[in-house]
Amino acid sequence: MQFLEISDWCVIVVYLVAIVTLGISMGKGQKGARDYFLGGRNIPWWGVGLSILATETSALTFIGVPALAYGGTNLTFIQIVIGYVLARVVLTIWIAPSYFRGEIYSPYALIDQTFGTGGRLTAGAFFLIAGTLAAGVRVYVTCIPIQLMLGLSESGIIWAILLFVGLSLIYTCVGGLKAVVWTDAIQFGLFLIGGIFVVSYLPGLYGSGGELLQDSMDAGKWEWFHGGFSLSMPFNIWMGVFGAIFLTMSTHGADQLIVQRVLACRDLKEGRKALILSAVLILPLMLLFLIIGILLWTFYQKFPEMKIAVPEIRPGVKKADYIFPIFILSELPSGIKGFLVVGIISAAMSSVSSALSALASVSTMDFYQRWFNPKQDDASQLKFSRVSTLAWAVLLIGVAWWTKSQPTVLNVAFSLSGLTAGGLLGGLVLSLLFRGKQRPAWPLMIGMILSLIVVFCVKTYAGDLIAWPWFTLIGLVTTMLVCMGGMLVSGQRFRSAVNQS
Repeated sequence: MQFLEISDWCVIVVYLVAIVTLGISMGKGQKGARDYFLGGRNIPWWGVGLSILATETSALTFIGVPALAYGGTNLTFIQIVIGYVLARVVLTIWIAPSYFRGEIYSPYALIDQTFGTGGRLTAGAFFLIAGTLAAGVRVYVTCIPIQLMLGLSESGIIWAILLFVGLSLIYTCVGGLKAVVWTDAIQFGLFLIGGIFVVSYLPGLYGSGGELLQDSMDAGKWEWFHGGFSLSMPFNIWMGVFGAIFLTMSTHGADQLIVQRVLACRDLKEGRKALILSAVLILPLMLLFLIIGILLWTFYQKFPEMKIAVPEIRPGVKKADYIFPIFILSELPSGIKGFLVVGIISAAMSSVSSALSALASVSTMDFYQRWFNPKQDDASQLKFSRVSTLAWAVLLIGVAWWTKSQPTVLNVAFSLSGLTAGGLLGGLVLSLLFRGKQRPAWPLMIGMILSLIVVFCVKTYAGDLIAWPWFTLIGLVTTMLVCMGGMLVSGQRFRSAVNQS
């Protein structure tokens, strides 16, 4: 606590009170699931676009991306971001129109239209597994600076996790998606301003901007392009053009975490605008935080003594995810460091509140209502939705506690998501390709389950040979081949039965 002054605490407390109050105020007038999970489908596109950015970046950007550049990957991660942008173009043109053919609450309803309830429930289960794991990682990342500023031991981070999830839960449970979107928009602005401030402030600490730039260039930290093809290298141009495109098509086209926001837009035109806005801003945003990592690495080469001890993965190897929070707490002036801590907290609160809303949406609309209580009234929907939100918060706390044993959280988050991303994308793509005629569910269900097994085996036994961005493509191909093979067999059996009759 010695690194935070009264002015810093005032900034933090005022922010937390304001954001929770704003979120709670958004809960007025809610009548049912449409208001709670889709914001009444009346949220403007620019608010949705900023919410998408806040959700997909969060604390993994504020802390994890600088850690990548600091730890040795330099600017090469930016090649992945190229794929992020290109994938949004494909989504805007091809997949987004399907979201607005009628009113749906998740992309898994599209799978239901082609493959029935079995396909929908399988896809929903995939999302619930991946969403819980990835959101739990984000909770842990956010609690790193909270742990430091409260003076907690590494094992004492559980108290920071409980505090953080509890605050996120309050406004999400009461305010629903509308609260999530508007608090996201504010939180995105806060951590963007925080990142810009650090880039402008660091040169003064170093001595001069020119010296800082030259030293980082001499060390090769501004290297961004890797043209060589390698399945084991996560950051090269081939990965950006192919692997990242399929990964983003899954995270933004088949993952409820992002799709829920697009569904909250008034119509297709506004949904497309929201996706385009996120495409325009994602590249400069990621570049900003990669540059922070480069500047931090250069700074600590000149001033290697840190005022706060950095936990180690193993003797002599420090956890890079702690570097940026430690810099904020130990090097920034009073008041400003409080604002930067708020930036980290706001970044993660946006992603966790988003995850809670998305998880509750799928468990309520794709499972509970579809399978157990299809005729529930609006009041019952709203009540179950809030109970579901609370239950998912408890699970996220457990996953966050498990994450503390993992050395590099960004790679953990992406690897976990990659286990199910290919199966989800495969289910959605097949549903769109074969739309208009009901297909048997079992080929898709088997394909998605086998894709999970295949990707898990690849990660476990060939993780050093095949980098995580390829997991989505492997899962996609597995799902599509198995499902189409199953549909072919099913069709032949049907024709044989007809001929025999």
